[in-house]
Amino acid sequence: MVLDHLPEDNAGRLAPGITRREAFALVEKYNKEPFHIQHAETVEAVMRYFAANLGYAGEVDFWGLVGLLHDLDFEQFPDEHCIKVREIFDEEGIDPQLKRAVVSHAYGFTQHDVKPVHQMEKVLYAADELTGLAGAAVLMRPSKSTLDLTVQSLKKKFKDKKFAAGCSREVIRKGADLLGWELDYLMEETIKALQGKERAEL
Repeated sequence: MVLDHLPEDNAGRLAPGITRREAFALVEKYNKEPFHIQHAETVEAVMRYFAANLGYAGEVDFWGLVGLLHDLDFEQFPDEHCIKVREIFDEEGIDPQLKRAVVSHAYGFTQHDVKPVHQMEKVLYAADELTGLAGAAVLMRPSKSTLDLTVQSLKKKFKDKKFAAGCSREVIRKGADLLGWELDYLMEETIKALQGKERAEL
């Protein structure tokens, strides 16, 4: 059972009922590949950035948890992605709002899928694929850094459908449309989020 939508009352998102440490332990329980764990942390950082910059400062931790847990079931259950996680979340006693937000990023790809409605869900839907594309683009740069990554450079990779072909351009565009944003703006803000994460790790 998944909530029809996130409630207007954000009390549950102010106190999500699971700590970051507990959430990360779940990520490590269900994921062994370093890439998947790194991706979870990257999307977490991007979600926290957007929460802080879109007027949801009180929900930063919640948005971060959504990003951290969004692919929890993917490594072990790729054919049941965003389906198996519902069962896992129920077994672990995870907040229903977290469950709804997480499964919404598979909109259009799973049976009984959940359409992103809340701003947070739309951001996750768009940013998940875009962080993957940006990460692949960074690996091709001499610096191997996001700090000199530009929108122009990322957009060039976006247009090259053979580059990081597994990153769905359709989903990224659809995510931008759901948010009512220009693609360039989504890219610019996502790059800023990635740069903030990298600077924090220096």
